[in-house]
Amino acid sequence: MTVTALNPTPASAQKAEAQVVPLPRPAKRPQRLAALGRIVAERIAPPVVVLLVLLLIWQLSFSGAASGLPAPTDVWEQSRELILDPFFVYGTQDIGLGWRVLTSLERVAYGFGLAAVVGVLVGAILGQSALMMRGFDPIFQVLRTVPPLAWLPISLAAFMDSGPSAIFVIFITAIWPIIINTAAGVRAIPQDYRNVAAVLRLNQIEFFWEIMVPSAAPYIFSGLRIGVGLSWLAIVAAEMLTGGVGIGFFIWDAWNSSRLTDIIVALVYIGVTGFVLDRLVGWLGHVVSRGTTE
Repeated sequence: MTVTALNPTPASAQKAEAQVVPLPRPAKRPQRLAALGRIVAERIAPPVVVLLVLLLIWQLSFSGAASGLPAPTDVWEQSRELILDPFFVYGTQDIGLGWRVLTSLERVAYGFGLAAVVGVLVGAILGQSALMMRGFDPIFQVLRTVPPLAWLPISLAAFMDSGPSAIFVIFITAIWPIIINTAAGVRAIPQDYRNVAAVLRLNQIEFFWEIMVPSAAPYIFSGLRIGVGLSWLAIVAAEMLTGGVGIGFFIWDAWNSSRLTDIIVALVYIGVTGFVLDRLVGWLGHVVSRGTTE
């Protein structure tokens, strides 16, 4: 009987059979493009379409020769330099709207920053006592309804200077919603958190940073967002009367010179700046509160 020997498989062949061929990974670029397309369709396209429709209505409504207001094409033709070059400097008073906005923002930074610090501290103190809150709340409600320009004569008489007077108007306008919202947030802190602070024997400073600020952050930043909006409104109104190189005085000067197209461009600058300030404070609140505020 003949026995046939089996030849062993070479090592190289066994190694080739044992190799694992990786499967091709799905391309991520189409997914990213699809996500970008959804963002554009959901967030960017709607406001752009609405803006274009409003511009078309504006153009059709005021394109006649007898119209009292300029059409968008007139604004572009007469105020093109203000739109394309916001940072030109031709003289002490002849500067671009970008520099004027920055000048106004500097005053807002001083007034609103001071209002934020004082308002949060005072609101935190008042929120600890229901009796104190009942005593001060009617006064706050009365003072917060006073228009910003009504404070201007008082501030001019007190400071004898337009710069500090404008900052005071911003401060006194923005502080009330900050105080009221902060006090409401402190009063809304759950009792369990206060019990934990008592067990851990936290002092007042530790309680403020570890318990009060994280818990009351949604209320605090709601007041700050209202306050920064009021600050921007107040500085524009105050600069119309106090003068200087701010955006408010530019509007008043353009009105006296019958430059309506420049006023419209300035209003766009004011609106965009206010929108950015609101979103900036909202983003800061989102970071501080770890996503609990919108």
